[in-house]
Amino acid sequence: MENVTEEFMFVLNGLNETATKKHIYFGFVLTAYLFTVFVNSTLILTIFLEKVFHEPMYFFLCNLCINAILGANSFYPRFLFDLLSKVNQISYYECLIQVCFIFYYIFCEYTSLTVMAYDRFVAVCKPLEYHSVMTPQRVLYLLLFTWLFSLTEIIIGALLTGRLPMCGRHIAKIYCSNWPLVKLSCVDSIGNNIYGYVLMFIHVSEAILIIISYVFIIRTSLRSKSGWVKFMQTCLPHLITLINFNVALLFDVLDARFGSTQKLQAIRNFLAVELLIVPPLLNPLIYGITLTKIRNRIIKVCKHRIKAVG
Repeated sequence: MENVTEEFMFVLNGLNETATKKHIYFGFVLTAYLFTVFVNSTLILTIFLEKVFHEPMYFFLCNLCINAILGANSFYPRFLFDLLSKVNQISYYECLIQVCFIFYYIFCEYTSLTVMAYDRFVAVCKPLEYHSVMTPQRVLYLLLFTWLFSLTEIIIGALLTGRLPMCGRHIAKIYCSNWPLVKLSCVDSIGNNIYGYVLMFIHVSEAILIIISYVFIIRTSLRSKSGWVKFMQTCLPHLITLINFNVALLFDVLDARFGSTQKLQAIRNFLAVELLIVPPLLNPLIYGITLTKIRNRIIKVCKHRIKAVG
């Protein structure tokens, strides 16, 4: 049994696949990181600075972009550091901190998408009641709930994982994740298993609420051509985001629970980072392209800047 001290180091075996082309990977990863922060920051600033976007849907979208930046910062800086390092090691406490921030991003993302589905349900299915239901106070409460509920989930999970003594050092991923840590424990982890199922129940329930919301949204939208146009403009981006995130999350969960530590490491690395790279990068692009008001405003600002420079 290993005593967990500041000197305890984990070995990230997933980084072995990047050993021969680290500088090439570094260039691509750095570009993806900077672009992710840029596109999300652009959307956040556009929504905050333009009063026309001071509506519930755009505030929830802004919240999603803020969380995307949190997710990017929980993964990219450490990964970039590891790509330049000669050893694939991370300390116990750094590993636990990374786990907390990555899962905070994941939980907050899913709860944010659930809240956004509720917002779209009210907007499409109860348009006359929308402004009386989605008041500024309720929007604030929903945003606070998104962050505080996810924080509660993380604190409980961190306490359960942090109490476990470690008997192993090798993690078959390129970053720290909770379940690989639990599997390295020397003692029975039944408490972590139970809490894992509790989290699964919570987020599957959120998924069911989202599905029910979209059943009603699509049914209502099909009643008229204008309703379908509104669905394509405001709901389709959210639906694409949901599908993308759920597919990525499913692969990550299946890999963490059932993946082999010996086979297809490169594919496992891709599936693992897809959850942390693709949604934060694509979500602002999807919304920026499909939401006409945001797209037109960004194009207008860009043209103004180009004229100013010229």
